[in-house]
Amino acid sequence: MAFRNYRLSDADPPQTTIDIQLEDELKDEGAAIDLPEELPILPLRGMVVYPQTAIPLTVGQERSIQLVDDVVAGTRMVGLVASKDPSLGTPGPDQVQNVGTLATIHRLFRTPDGTVRLLIQGLQRIKIDEFLSTTPYLKARVTRIPEDEVVFADDIEMEALVRSIVDKFSSLAELVPSIPQELVNNALNVEDPLQLVYSIATYVRIDIDDAQLLLEMNNVGDKIRHLLKLLTKEHEVLSLGRKIQEDAQQEMEKSQRDYYLREQMKAIRRELEEDDDQQEVEKFRQLIEAANMPEEARTEADRELNRLSKLSVSAAEYGVIRTYLDWICSMPWDKRTEDKLDIAHAREVLDEDHYGLTDVKERILEFLAVRKLRAERKKEFEDRDRFDPVRRDRSGAILLFVGPPGVGKTSLGASIARSMGRKFIRMSLGGIRDESEIRGFRRTYIGAMPGRIIQTIRRAKSRNPMIMLDEIDKLGRDFRGDPASALLEVLDPEQNAEFRDHYLDVAFDLSDVMFITTANSLDTIPGPLRDRMEVIQLSGYTELEKRAIASQYLVPRQRRENGLHTGELDFTDEALLQIIRDYTREAGVRHLEREIGKAARKVVTRIAEQEFDSHTVDTETLKDLLGKPRFGHRSEMQDRTDVPGVATGLAWTPIGGDVLFIEATKMKGGKGFQYTGQLGDIMQESAKIAYSFTRSRAADLQVDPTFYDEYDIHLHVPSGAVPKDGPSAGVTMATALASLLTGRTAKSNIAMTGELTLSGQILPVGGIKDKVLAAHRLGADTIILPSKNENDLDDVPEDVRGELTFVLVEHLDEVLPVALDEYQYLGHDRQLPQ
Repeated sequence: MAFRNYRLSDADPPQTTIDIQLEDELKDEGAAIDLPEELPILPLRGMVVYPQTAIPLTVGQERSIQLVDDVVAGTRMVGLVASKDPSLGTPGPDQVQNVGTLATIHRLFRTPDGTVRLLIQGLQRIKIDEFLSTTPYLKARVTRIPEDEVVFADDIEMEALVRSIVDKFSSLAELVPSIPQELVNNALNVEDPLQLVYSIATYVRIDIDDAQLLLEMNNVGDKIRHLLKLLTKEHEVLSLGRKIQEDAQQEMEKSQRDYYLREQMKAIRRELEEDDDQQEVEKFRQLIEAANMPEEARTEADRELNRLSKLSVSAAEYGVIRTYLDWICSMPWDKRTEDKLDIAHAREVLDEDHYGLTDVKERILEFLAVRKLRAERKKEFEDRDRFDPVRRDRSGAILLFVGPPGVGKTSLGASIARSMGRKFIRMSLGGIRDESEIRGFRRTYIGAMPGRIIQTIRRAKSRNPMIMLDEIDKLGRDFRGDPASALLEVLDPEQNAEFRDHYLDVAFDLSDVMFITTANSLDTIPGPLRDRMEVIQLSGYTELEKRAIASQYLVPRQRRENGLHTGELDFTDEALLQIIRDYTREAGVRHLEREIGKAARKVVTRIAEQEFDSHTVDTETLKDLLGKPRFGHRSEMQDRTDVPGVATGLAWTPIGGDVLFIEATKMKGGKGFQYTGQLGDIMQESAKIAYSFTRSRAADLQVDPTFYDEYDIHLHVPSGAVPKDGPSAGVTMATALASLLTGRTAKSNIAMTGELTLSGQILPVGGIKDKVLAAHRLGADTIILPSKNENDLDDVPEDVRGELTFVLVEHLDEVLPVALDEYQYLGHDRQLPQ
């Protein structure tokens, strides 16, 4: 009889196999066996050995080989117990089962790789009473577990169980070729039910827990019932597996039959000269000829067309190749629009579409002038650069418009395209996280398609459109790649002449494409990507600019969109200014246009109800149309700063400048200083510096020396749901604390910004233009700035500078006399600003 090979829990994988046959000299299981006082215990991994069975084992670890050598030299008896965790190599006493099998070693064979092969016969069940030793291997005191005696001929129920398990095992053997027929024949002729159970359990795939449970059962009938349940489950699994295989085979035969039928249909169509496939191939051949592709693209298209001509319509690749040919043939390889590089016309278009933005318009006109001159002297530059391996116009920088929402970034790109006569395509990049969105998906994937760049060019039907990459600062990144890195090639004039989309897999020249990008902030744009673009800053509009934009652009547009004629709706300048001050607070004009549209719809409703034929909106009727004012010009500053401990600061955000009212209060206690308002790490440090500096100047501020021992101070920056960070609020925090400690209110017409050091110096900060415009919108007329920011005031519009007073400071001692009411300076000898 042939047996399977098993490994011990601490054995190495066998490198060779040997066949061992059980001889007739095995001991009779029923004979009396004297148990030794100390029985060596050999843990098994993933298997259980039963009495009345012979099993080959492979021993590989050093302690197990020593155990085998000692046992062979002595009684040849060993205890076999299953490990509770099959993954353990050398389990201890607590990691093996309590019930096992007493076995004797009949054969031993040493292999060249150092392992030992054994033939072991199970004799009786044993129970471990106590472990006596763990070194050099496990030893234990054991007792026998007797088996129930069963008389086969006198027990009808037992006979029925035996027949059931034999029938089930016979059926199972037909599904498992690895079960020897000899074992099946022996099972049919067995006389001992117990031996039948152990023999079948040895050869059937059983979970280790079920196998251990089968060994521990005392009643033979229970053993047979449990094994019958396991055999039934295994038979169902194997039967289902065979059914799945048969179904798969039938499906394959059906596919082959369908293929033969389709081939016959194709032959019939060829005889009738109705071969649609060849017609489609010929159509693609004509498209390839007309596309005027570069050599590389033409070679790839011809190769794919040749593959398509040899495939059946039902082939899986037919649709993939057809889609690829459709894409590559529809690309504008030689289609382009002629540029209209008329600088005077471009200036006229920009002035027509946008009010103000003088510096931005001048830079755009410079950009177009360079392209015009390069185009006129193209032949001269080609001769000069004839040794350049890649000949293209590298003069066109890629412009990046950065500014708050609603200041005209996207519309500027559309105006540039209109002035040049190019097709304009806007592509939003916000939220893109997959690199393949830019470079395309490889054709190996189902449903693959080119990236957005190639899709945009195909949609434009021109190889030189203007592509506006909107919201480039909102690109994401995750495990699928970094889209910003993919844009490095797209936006580099030195590389994009050979842009290779993953789907097309051929070079497409992007050097003729004019790219313009927009962003609200530069902070989130990676440095290498930002380096490839020329940044043009667009700040917020002043009140006068907003009023002019509303009068010249927004009101006429809202009249058209609401179906009104000229003269049916007008706004006075005072009404527009009140909308700007009391109903909006933004850097751009989007919300302003919504408020004008809201008023226009109210007027349209009343005209439709024939209340009047036309209407001019003034300050008297504005409240009736738009409701109560949502903001107050100057009133909010007066209301917020009428108590000590509140100071007005300025901040920069990606959507423009903003005003912060920083509050401080005191209370009895001994916890010291705390701050709230979702402050970032840098802003928290600014708060601590402001607190430490004002405490160090307690005497100058006329603060009682025991004040800090008896009072707590709490500093808060409102809009607590909005995260805030940056150092520019340091001077405002210190002013709020000084106002609290001296009991003097901050002046309501003053706003300030600047970084504070621990020595009280005021350091320069950024975003001065946006901050000044925000203070002007709120109604402040005096701005305290670091003296080193004086040059930044040149960026502030002249009309705004004329309405504001700027106080340039270098130290906090210069701030407090200006910012606080009736403040008496008691500090160091320092010249204060007038």
